[in-house]
Amino acid sequence: MQLTGIHHLTAVTADAAGNHAFYTQALGMRLVKKTVNQDDVSAYHLFYADGLASPGTDLTFFDWPVQRERRGTHSISHTALRVSGERSLQWWKERFDALKVTHSGIVERDGRLWIDFEDPEGQRLGLVDDGGTGDGPHPWDRSPVPAEHQIRGLGPVTISVPKLDRTAIVLTDGLDMRAAREYRSGDTPVHVFEMGEGGPSAELHVAVEPHLAPAYPGAGGVHHVAFRTPNEETYQACAERLRSLRAPSSGPVDRYYFKSLYFREPNGILFEIATDGPGFATDEPMETLGERLALPPFLEPRRAEIEAGLKPL
Repeated sequence: MQLTGIHHLTAVTADAAGNHAFYTQALGMRLVKKTVNQDDVSAYHLFYADGLASPGTDLTFFDWPVQRERRGTHSISHTALRVSGERSLQWWKERFDALKVTHSGIVERDGRLWIDFEDPEGQRLGLVDDGGTGDGPHPWDRSPVPAEHQIRGLGPVTISVPKLDRTAIVLTDGLDMRAAREYRSGDTPVHVFEMGEGGPSAELHVAVEPHLAPAYPGAGGVHHVAFRTPNEETYQACAERLRSLRAPSSGPVDRYYFKSLYFREPNGILFEIATDGPGFATDEPMETLGERLALPPFLEPRRAEIEAGLKPL
């Protein structure tokens, strides 16, 4: 299947303006695409990434007027963002203290240094020292965060399941991930699965938590995680693999900025496979990404109607 890592993660906010302020100002990420949910044009779809809108750096949000998520299993429970070095983590700890962002302090887990924290809606996030591995860095020159401390991209994403066996079969036999190792987070066993060259940008962590009730979706929760496939050829191979396994899926979907394929693992967690290209500079200059509402061609005739239904950020 040639998955090379995490492509993007899409979460849910009920406060687009507050979300935009936190991710661009507190975290210093770049808003690289301000668009709408292509299946629900009443909702913003906001994409935050690095300075070049690189695949594997996108943290995205649907803006829906919903209640807070009820945490539990059968869910994507934690999203890590990569930084480089303990010095950067110390800088972020001081920044979070100054901004009164709830955080864990610097902790060691799975042989790496982390800071776990939450956004204002309770979105569970972490900064992880990636040891200088992975793509990048591609800093944003207008970020309030110094270039050497900026977020480099997505790190490991953690899902919560009550049992490992069926999920592991999908990840290894269906998606060609490798079972790499196991560690414990408190009393919870966590199994690490690798893609591509491995490392923090190419890991899915599976926490086994049978004692938890199923999560109920809402603001502060995660909608889906997408895995990278490099080009159209490998994307078509992924679609064929799912067909051969008789796994229900969306079939190929053209999202204009990338090609997508959606399916659910046995606990109902939504996975996506997404191509690296053509990318977010397809319809906007790289220098001005995210500064105006971008619509794919099939929605452009509805621009006036769509803009009228959105609140200014």
